[in-house]
Amino acid sequence: MSSSSPANQVRASHILIKHQGSRRKASWKDPEGRVISNTTRDAAVSQLKALRDDIASGNAKFGEVASRHSDCSSAKRGGDLGPFGRGQMQKPFEDATYSLEIGEISDIVDTDSGVHIIMRTG
Repeated sequence: MSSSSPANQVRASHILIKHQGSRRKASWKDPEGRVISNTTRDAAVSQLKALRDDIASGNAKFGEVASRHSDCSSAKRGGDLGPFGRGQMQKPFEDATYSLEIGEISDIVDTDSGVHIIMRTG
């Protein structure tokens, strides 16, 4: 079975918060990167933890939070990244996604892009 077969693929949505250490310090919300350049990793993590708590407590839906707060262009799709296989995402992101059950939300995951929470959807 080749690794590109759908059987080995997962599907996930995520919420990305960028910070000073992010590879690209701009996003659809912050095209000039003013906010991102002034956001420490700790501040990004605190923001993400608060969002995660809102989702976990049922006060907010993952997709709605993603569309408002995620620094990824996937925000307009409620954070949905579609299906992907191994080797397509940054390693920490891939490892976290594959370790989740469907419907489960990860803890904070660090990549070169910023900090994420990931919900496995398939």
